[in-house]
Amino acid sequence: MRVLALSPGPLTLQLDRLPALVSLCEQLGATLQVACAPACRGAWDLIPQVEKILPFDFEAAPTLADWANLLGCVREPDFQVCLNFAEGQQVNLMLSMSHIPTRIASSGFSSTEIVSPGEGWCAQRLDSVLKPLGCGMDADRFRLSLSSKDLDAARAEQPAGEGPMLLLAPAGSTGDWPEQCWRALPGSIAQCLEGLRTLHLSPDLPLNRRAAVVASADVVLSSCPATQRLAVYSGIPLVALGAQPQDLPDRQEIRCLGAPGDLSALADVEVLQALGF
Repeated sequence: MRVLALSPGPLTLQLDRLPALVSLCEQLGATLQVACAPACRGAWDLIPQVEKILPFDFEAAPTLADWANLLGCVREPDFQVCLNFAEGQQVNLMLSMSHIPTRIASSGFSSTEIVSPGEGWCAQRLDSVLKPLGCGMDADRFRLSLSSKDLDAARAEQPAGEGPMLLLAPAGSTGDWPEQCWRALPGSIAQCLEGLRTLHLSPDLPLNRRAAVVASADVVLSSCPATQRLAVYSGIPLVALGAQPQDLPDRQEIRCLGAPGDLSALADVEVLQALGF
């Protein structure tokens, strides 16, 4: 079986969809093709079920020619299922001209199944899109399978020593925790924990390398939603600055701290307490 996913939106939304699509492919023995913006393809490169990525930027005002090209891409393979996360007349017209028998979405006249968001944290809410196919999932159990090459490279780049590894991953956006606080934090922790190692996650790394750096850490402190997802999918303890509890699974090792977009008032002592100091 071959499944098509039409997946607009930023990187965080792409990552939120991974558990549902992987679960579906595993339960149906299916392969997956994904249409998404080229800048987001790194999310789908993280999972082996993806057979092909169709570069298509839903947010860039696609022309009629763009939609016609996408229609050609989705009509040629023998897709049995489409999970459509896009909205609008154009995408519905395209899907209505496709030969895909099962088309699942939250709205749209081309859909054969209309679903509403389920309950739980962001990724778990997509359990509802699997139900028309007789499938389900527990998104909290989803884990990324990263290459040993990437993991070895990540470990080789860690600071020397045997102490615990703290990964710092600021979002670097407006309303983030101030830069001087990020810089001062390792020194504050070192006064409480001898041998602590710290590393700042480079936003310039490809996503597979970033995922490996996250998976190689002992604790992650991050205000970046995408990095927070990578930590969740690697089972790494996480302090998620600016995240809401409903964004992430309910685990003892995951703590949400601070209001989204307004982290400037967050005191160092609050972050230290969330990290266990």
